[in-house]
Amino acid sequence: MLGRTGPFSGRCRFELQQSRHSFSSPPPQRLRVHYPACSESRKYRTGQEAEPMSSAHVNRILKANEYSHTLPRGPASHGVLGFHSNMLPSNHPSEDRRSSATCLPGRGGVLFGVFDGHAGTACAHAVSQRLFYYIAVATLPLRTLAELERAVEEERAVQPLLEWHKHPQDHNCPDGGAISFQSLRNYWQERLAGEEEEEEEEQEGCRVTSALVNAFRRLDYDLSVEAQVHLSMSSPRRVSLPGEALSLSSPLRVALSGSTACIAHVSKGVLHVANLGDSRAVLGVREPNGSWSAVSLTNDHNAQNPDDLQRILGEHPPSERKTVVRHDRLLGLLLPFRAFGDVRFKWSAEMLSRIYETRPDVLSAVGEAFRTQPPHYLTPPYLSAQPEVTLHRITPADKFLVLATDGLWELMHRQTVVQLVGEQLTGLQQQRPIIPGVGMTLGSLQRLLLERKGRVLSVLEDQNAATHLLRHALGDDGYGAVAPNRLAKMLSLPTELARRYRDDITVTVIHLNEPDL
Repeated sequence: MLGRTGPFSGRCRFELQQSRHSFSSPPPQRLRVHYPACSESRKYRTGQEAEPMSSAHVNRILKANEYSHTLPRGPASHGVLGFHSNMLPSNHPSEDRRSSATCLPGRGGVLFGVFDGHAGTACAHAVSQRLFYYIAVATLPLRTLAELERAVEEERAVQPLLEWHKHPQDHNCPDGGAISFQSLRNYWQERLAGEEEEEEEEQEGCRVTSALVNAFRRLDYDLSVEAQVHLSMSSPRRVSLPGEALSLSSPLRVALSGSTACIAHVSKGVLHVANLGDSRAVLGVREPNGSWSAVSLTNDHNAQNPDDLQRILGEHPPSERKTVVRHDRLLGLLLPFRAFGDVRFKWSAEMLSRIYETRPDVLSAVGEAFRTQPPHYLTPPYLSAQPEVTLHRITPADKFLVLATDGLWELMHRQTVVQLVGEQLTGLQQQRPIIPGVGMTLGSLQRLLLERKGRVLSVLEDQNAATHLLRHALGDDGYGAVAPNRLAKMLSLPTELARRYRDDITVTVIHLNEPDL
């Protein structure tokens, strides 16, 4: 067993492994809800008045997936005090995943990640369960890997690599563990065969950066190889066993779907963020004057990023300049320019043709968009799993880090996110008096007082910072407070409508230093 679970964690053995990113024509723009908080109950397609949702029901929905964990003080925490996390689905089932774990052997460290799947949940699910093991193997000293290999060969008990911190209802690993373990073992065997022990004077930051890049790329490579092996065992027009094509752990289904990933690795006060896609990491910094600053540690990998756009165009012939990116999408289909899986944008045309010929069962399971080859598919691969890694040395002013999938950032600006978490951590009970400025009207003063009252009530409502962000993201009244009616209506949208207003949202808030009160 290579992993163990912490307190209040769902049991997850390594042996049990295993949107908005549409692959069809661009979806209609997400609708914005314009009705005011005091409006009458909204009518849905059924023509029936929606029953008003009680505050208790609202809280049950918002807090169903919240999770908090405090790390023990001392060197083992690596400067992390603890974290708050939450998930709010829009898709059914949710295509987001989250992970958090402590690396046990070697130099150690604490890992956090959010994963945004597309074309199904399979890839995000597999990556959320497997990536941290690859990072652990990539960062372990070779002598530790050699001991691990000897223990496996001799069938002795193996020291756990990770201690997982999981919500009891977080998705556990489905079948497929034998393939997953063998792929991971191949990885550490290749490290043992091909590398020399690192020099002591090697810079730690560079070593971790390189390890994160290697872990991302190697896992993506293994997902592709596992799918190709699975495909090679398929006969033409093969009829799959009952439920096989629908299994989350089916290697082909994992590789055909895709996932972005945003990972934070904290070790001895040094923070590395590895990002692939359009989830984000934002640092909350307390300035000397008591204000909050939001520092972005990631870049989105999409058409709105000029550098990544030029990278994509430069990797293909000038004759494809008008077809590589169309309608701000890769080949006119995919929003993120970097992702795990999505072999439909990586494999050769011949390999893709073989899928169409031999595995219609899997194609039908992952969606209609996969039944044809992407247009203008001339010089693959078009999609990369190379993460962008940022190194940051944590200072006393760095109070927390917010990792979140794009569902949050579509609704809230990063400064608003940091301001809300900062105020929630420091508490608004100790508030400075409002001193009216020159020209301030009674109406303006009243709005400030109402805003303050709403924020205090919201802070008292949520002890979990991630839940606090979800409440504001869906219920913001335009003045920084939460409108209960608006929040209730957003949460009561029928499943078929909810996706039009928002994406799945996953948030993890990592506490780095005590707030200055």
